[in-house]
Amino acid sequence: MDNRDAVSAFLRSRRDRITPEQAGLPAYGQRRVPGLRRGEVATLAGVSIEYYTRLERGNLRGVSDSVLDALAHALRLDDTERMYLYDLARAAGPAPEARGRQRAVRPTVRPSVARIVEGMPELPAYVMNNRLDTLAANRLGRALYSEMYADATCGANVVRFAFFNAAARRFYTDWERMARFAVGALRIEAGKNPYDRELSNLIGELSTRSDAFRVMWGSHDVHVFRESTKRLNHPLVGDLELDQETMSLPDESGLSVVVYSAPPATAAEEALKLLASWSATTGQEQDAQSTSVR
Repeated sequence: MDNRDAVSAFLRSRRDRITPEQAGLPAYGQRRVPGLRRGEVATLAGVSIEYYTRLERGNLRGVSDSVLDALAHALRLDDTERMYLYDLARAAGPAPEARGRQRAVRPTVRPSVARIVEGMPELPAYVMNNRLDTLAANRLGRALYSEMYADATCGANVVRFAFFNAAARRFYTDWERMARFAVGALRIEAGKNPYDRELSNLIGELSTRSDAFRVMWGSHDVHVFRESTKRLNHPLVGDLELDQETMSLPDESGLSVVVYSAPPATAAEEALKLLASWSATTGQEQDAQSTSVR
């Protein structure tokens, strides 16, 4: 698919949020647009209005880094938005014919990575792909997200859980913030990989089934998961405030290891210990039942 619509909508959305006063420009008379005019952005970026109009119509093919930098400065993009603009420029234009025919290769979790995740029994840990599918999790990770794993329709996908399962709005104490971050992360991936069919199918499914997702997707905001604080309300141990670290694997797989932790001597640390004890006991009972059936 062509990414012109995404380019056009992103540039318009960033232009609309900046007032002339914020850009240091005089504002004369009645304005028919909520933010800057195209000509004002062109002036700030040091390009002609005809050239900027071409860019805002979605044509980023062949645009130089210097122009992208000037555009990012004019539109007051933050680091994540600037990265997204560069991703859109790199992905501009139709896919090569060979690439269009190629089937997507699903990255797999290397055994060494799985061992690392399993080797952290006191910390919830996961391996996640660029579509926010949890491809692997340790026992405490599965216990923390027990409601997601219990819902087969989610497919262990964090975004499906957030928008399709009513329990998610209680589980995520700040559901709106988490949901916007997740949508922004998918927006980043769509900019990098506009020809990822599974990603496109996921976005289409979410847009069709969730009004909330459709509205957030239309904002064209972007987000990268790194470190953050997660506030959760677990059905067994109650409120948790956990630190989240997301570490990308140093290869081309696009996989990341996500680990939650609690500061020492906090209620959250005690709650994690309780959850770990419960999950260990439950796991032993399930193993015993499985052995007796055989």
